[in-house]
Amino acid sequence: MKTMVLRGLALGALVALVALPLEAQRPAARRAARTSSVGYRSRVGAHLGYNFDVSEALAGAQAAFAIAPGFDLYPSFDLYFVSGGSLWGLNFDARYRPPVRFGAVIYVGGGLNYTRASAGGFSGSDTNLDLFGGFEGNRMRKMAPYVEARLILGNGSSFQIVGGVSFKLGV
Repeated sequence: MKTMVLRGLALGALVALVALPLEAQRPAARRAARTSSVGYRSRVGAHLGYNFDVSEALAGAQAAFAIAPGFDLYPSFDLYFVSGGSLWGLNFDARYRPPVRFGAVIYVGGGLNYTRASAGGFSGSDTNLDLFGGFEGNRMRKMAPYVEARLILGNGSSFQIVGGVSFKLGV
């Protein structure tokens, strides 16, 4: 299972790199338009990944809502594939996308993480801080692949890597 997840992450990273357009072949006006945050729309998507501290695969969903040029509200949900119980997490984050001269986006962010675990009739939850960074393919297209690393700090600290696809909402 771990090998399959790692292969999936490697494939996701490869797809993200291949999906980048060759900006030198684009008209200058289109390249200039891509350097600003104007025109960034809200996005939703799904991801698969691996949490190195839980040693389990995960699946999740996320959304990005532009609130200012370069800044998004970035909530996400992760469901971990643990045996003999359940483990899930909610992230309430803000994300910063620095201006770039090509279609891909490098981003960083942080916020609050809420994790809930249950097994054998017992359950517990933790609220932690999280920090993350990632690389997203060309956001000007309807579909954009991405890869992200997340560090959850506090009780139940952990590190995870995910890869997925986000889709532009609206026209």
